[in-house]
Parts: sequence; structure tokens; C-alpha cells
Amino acid sequence: MTKTALVVGSGPAGLMAAEVLALAGLQVVVADAMPSPGRKFLMAGKSGLNLTMDLDNVAFHAAYPVLPDALRVALNDFGPTQVKAWAQGLGQDVFTGSSGRVFPTAMKASPLLRAWLSRLAGLGVTLHQRWRWTGWDGTAAVFQTPNGPERITTNVVVLAMGGASWSRLGSDGAWVAQFDGQTSPFKPSNMGFVVDWSDHMIRHFGAAVKGCALSAGQQIGRGEFIVSKRGLEGGGIYAVSQAMRDDAPLTVDMFPDLTKEAIAQRLSRPQGKASMATSLRKVLGLEGVRAALVNEFGRPFPDDLAGLLKALPIHHLGPRPLNEAISTAGGLRFDALDQGLMVRDRPGLFCAGEMLDWEAPTGGFLITACLATGRHAGRAAAAFA
Repeated sequence: MTKTALVVGSGPAGLMAAEVLALAGLQVVVADAMPSPGRKFLMAGKSGLNLTMDLDNVAFHAAYPVLPDALRVALNDFGPTQVKAWAQGLGQDVFTGSSGRVFPTAMKASPLLRAWLSRLAGLGVTLHQRWRWTGWDGTAAVFQTPNGPERITTNVVVLAMGGASWSRLGSDGAWVAQFDGQTSPFKPSNMGFVVDWSDHMIRHFGAAVKGCALSAGQQIGRGEFIVSKRGLEGGGIYAVSQAMRDDAPLTVDMFPDLTKEAIAQRLSRPQGKASMATSLRKVLGLEGVRAALVNEFGRPFPDDLAGLLKALPIHHLGPRPLNEAISTAGGLRFDALDQGLMVRDRPGLFCAGEMLDWEAPTGGFLITACLATGRHAGRAAAAFA
């Protein structure tokens, strides 16, 4: 008799679990609450689909603030090398950018997703859209569908329903109600921060701040970031966002390639009657949005101006709302799962992707871990079935 499997969620983790289960010979049904599959995956690819990072496993694993054993095993089995090979197997050539980030040559997510869905269809996977999982009726998974309630009973179930950000794309975190006492509270990850700007900053909204280094707690970032009407956002901010979220103060080194002593020496040169702004522009090249930030957060200037420029304190009002974060921390705790990502108190139920309690920086670490845990849960579910 053919074994059956249900996958709830059609993001990277869910589709990878479905692929593994189908390849193992199971009859697979994928159910998703949204009208079309992979919506957050497609959104991630709008500015270039960053699949992974071109790093060895040791360096890749080091990017995760906490690495539970099951996640480490999943990433060992399906890390950057395997992700690249998988994408190429779907007919999508990849390239590595100067920062080490790996992208499909097409850059967008849609060609890869179309090829993936075609492969799944060829494996006999059935996809149901607008099927919202609402819980259990005994051993049956219950769904609210356009045609009314539906129940599905299968040998194994893999849940891959995402975290709690970008709810309009399908990840609303409502599933936590089914896991009483087994989840950690959701927190935003890779998010912007609110700043109450003075009127002097209005003309700089939308400007990119480049050539700086950011520091918060033990986290350091050197990517550019954006000054927006709502505050600060962008890769440089995301790199230190976990520490900022946990109340570590943010400082910006405006000249990371100069020592404090070198800056002080330049500032000591006679400037005649030139204003401070003119002096900073002439001797240090400080202008535009970078100069505006120094004025916004540095005045009145201290005697140790060089020290201020090496560690400008940036005052903010906390992170943007959870729903606006690129990803989330929190979710189903790993102590509720076995090494195969099966829920300990419900044999045959496996979980994967961002609904698990882990977090990672941007740069391909998020998508890789979703793919890896989907594969890991799918393989364990197939073995269980």
C-alpha cells in the first residue's frame, strides 16, 4: 500500500519536504492558505534571490547565534554546496557575488520556483491553495477551504508554516495555538529601527549611508544602511539588529579605515575661519547624509571629536513592528522535537523552516536553513512512514 504524507506550507521548507517525501515514494499533498505557492520566497527574490553564502560549513554555521543540534545536522547535510547543486539541478545557474553571496544567474525567484513546482508535479505531488490549517480532529488534519471544512489523514505530516512576519504573504504565526507550552515568544529579526528624526534630516530620507562600521554588543556590521522616514534599515542595521533588539546600544564608526589618532591629526590642522561643517568636509570628506548623522546625534560636539566620529551613538526607539521584520526569532522550541524534527508528543508530526525557534542573519542563511530543515524533516518523516 502506498504511504501518504501531508505537508502544510508551500514555502522553501515545505516544498523541500514534499520533494524528499515524493522521491521516497510517498503520495504527497501540499496544502497552503495562500492563493499561490512560495509568496515570501518570491518576495525575497525581488531584489535578487540570495540563496546561500559561499562559505565552508564551519564559517557558515558560525553565522547562527544559536545552533541547536538538529539544525546543525540539517545544515551539515544540506549546506551551501548542496544548495548550489540543487538550484543547478533545477536548470538555474548560480554565481557568487563579491560579498560571497550566491544568487541564481536570473536573480529572480520566479524561474526557480516554476521549475521546482514542475518537478513536484512530475513526482505526483498535489497542491491545494487557500487551504488554511485549523488544527486536528483526532488524527485528521482539519482545513478551512473555499468549499468548506476538509479533513486529511495521512501516515505523516510536515508543518512548515513560517514565523510571524509578513503575514500578508502567509506567515502569521497563528499555528502557535496548537502547541501550548512548546513555543518561545516571537521576536523580530533582521528588522529596521524607529528613529524620531529632527526636521533637519527630512531631506536625507532615502539616502544610503556607506563606508561606515556599525557596532552593537558583540555584533559588528559594515554593510550600508538607509535613513528613512521611519528610521534606520538595510543590511548594515540587520547585521547588528539582534543585539539592538536586546537593548545593546548602537554606535557607528564613521571612518573605520582611519584610526582615532589619524582623525585627530587631520582635525588639528589650522582651518582659519572655516566652519566646523566645512572643516569636516575638507579634512575628512564628511558630507551629505553621513555629516547629517553626525550633526543629528553628535551635537554639541565634545572636545574629543575624533572619538565621537569613531563611535557615534545612534539613539532609536526600538525595532519596527514584528510583522515588518524580514524574519523572526522564537517559535517551536527544539526541546519539543527529536533529532529528526518530529514533535515528541505527537509521533508522525514533523516541523521545519522558520516556525522553528532559530534565527539567522540575511545573506542566504535564512533560505538555506529553511531548505535544510525541510529536507531533514522530510527524510525523517519518510523513514517514519
